[in-house]
Amino acid sequence: MQSIHAFIGSRSRSLALVAGAALLGATAAVAADSGNLSNAQSVYQKDRAACLSGATNQDRDTCLKEAGAALQATKRGGLDSGQARLDQNQLLRCDGQPPEDRQSCVRRISGEGSTTGSVEAGGIFRELKTPDAPLQRN
Repeated sequence: MQSIHAFIGSRSRSLALVAGAALLGATAAVAADSGNLSNAQSVYQKDRAACLSGATNQDRDTCLKEAGAALQATKRGGLDSGQARLDQNQLLRCDGQPPEDRQSCVRRISGEGSTTGSVEAGGIFRELKTPDAPLQRN
């Protein structure tokens, strides 16, 4: 009988430890979610202010609707900045260049050289000036 109580007692302690660990994990997750929610709210407020000031290229109602939708998607965990995909897409465009121009394209996309223009103005112009190799004389 004593061994059964010892088994039940150790099992109860194990369950209590597991429950305690789960509670701590849930608390950490809630804290992380609160941080993400706070950040999402901050981004929403900035987006909303941009909509109201007319600083976007959208009509105000559409802009406010999209800002609200982005906030909801972030709350559900379904929205990220997409920067990794944008970076990857930029590099994929360099793959379409002739082999001798690809490295220069990658360097421009990576931030070397100068950049002018904007999407709103119709395009971004990236320029990288590199000196020509000196001619070899015999």
